[in-house]
Amino acid sequence: MGFLRLVTKMGMYDSLLPLIIPSIASPSVFYFMYSYLQSSLPLSLVEAARIDGSKEFRTFNQIVLPIMKPAIAVQAIFTFVGSWNNYFVPALIIQTKDKMTVPILIALLRGADYLNRDMGKIYMMIMVAIVPIILVYLILSKYIIAGVTLGGVKG
Repeated sequence: MGFLRLVTKMGMYDSLLPLIIPSIASPSVFYFMYSYLQSSLPLSLVEAARIDGSKEFRTFNQIVLPIMKPAIAVQAIFTFVGSWNNYFVPALIIQTKDKMTVPILIALLRGADYLNRDMGKIYMMIMVAIVPIILVYLILSKYIIAGVTLGGVKG
């Protein structure tokens, strides 16, 4: 596997960085953001800011970024859920027990022996896995709703 060989050569085997960096720099995230900007950001707005003397950094922070908040919230939710529930890549990269992700810990609790499973521990770990996803959605959903209502009002 090329990714595993790259992680090993870069000295990041058994660390959390190979799990975080690819999810942030995903091509699908960039494509979604580009498509969202194409459909919701009129170039005349950016040109008007330039004519008014606004620099690029200020134009991005005060005009483009507020328009992008719903798309950023959606991508943050999708990226977080995908990374949080990922089992395959962490199982390949993480070896020490203190760095293992929640899906790996749930799989370890399930074990091979069906009769000696403690289902209470397994259900508690599943609850631990679900609560952060719900919290992230509740925190970021207000930006999605604000973006839908902003886009729905035309005058």
